[in-house]
Amino acid sequence: MKSMVMPVRTPDPSQTRASGVHALGFTGDDSALARALRRGHPGAPAALFDRYGRHVEGVLINLLGFDGEHEDLLHEIFAQALTCINKLQDDERLKAWLTSIAVHTARSCLRRRQRFRLFLRRAAQQDLPVSVADAETRRAVGRVYRLLERMPTELRLAFALRFIQGMELTEVAAACDVSLATIKRRLAKARRRFMLAARGDSALASWVVPDQEGQR
Repeated sequence: MKSMVMPVRTPDPSQTRASGVHALGFTGDDSALARALRRGHPGAPAALFDRYGRHVEGVLINLLGFDGEHEDLLHEIFAQALTCINKLQDDERLKAWLTSIAVHTARSCLRRRQRFRLFLRRAAQQDLPVSVADAETRRAVGRVYRLLERMPTELRLAFALRFIQGMELTEVAAACDVSLATIKRRLAKARRRFMLAARGDSALASWVVPDQEGQR
């Protein structure tokens, strides 16, 4: 399924890491990394951030928009992952597990914002990164997130993961901790709401793909 909204480019993770964080020589696949984290390998936490920091940050930005809070949330997610690593049941699904933590964190953040009113006020004053600095793109991105703020939280999360983050259906379902059938229903509702709201919006006319895919 083709994304309806142009994915947001993620800033260089070196801009968001805490200073002095470097990999300490750890090598290995995700299973080895998960085991190393459990054993307390000194280089494992930095290796985890190096490997998936940019991915998790991209998930947060695509779910929440460009927001001054996402750096704090990023570190909150990795702190939670390090604390709860023993709860990971399948070491090969380390990335998917981190994504799920990111989604739960974003959901909590959105609910704290009381239906996004605070988010909208902040977004109006927040400078976007250079990657979306041109006026046309800034306007389009702003309109997308203003449309998304009208959706219920669960619909917004599903929509953003699928059509902005570009995740597969099964990955979206896993990240949201629901069945494939449930995520398909949420996406269908979110898609209809978004296309209805975006219809005739001049800022989105050149960015939104016409809805010709039906309810697949």
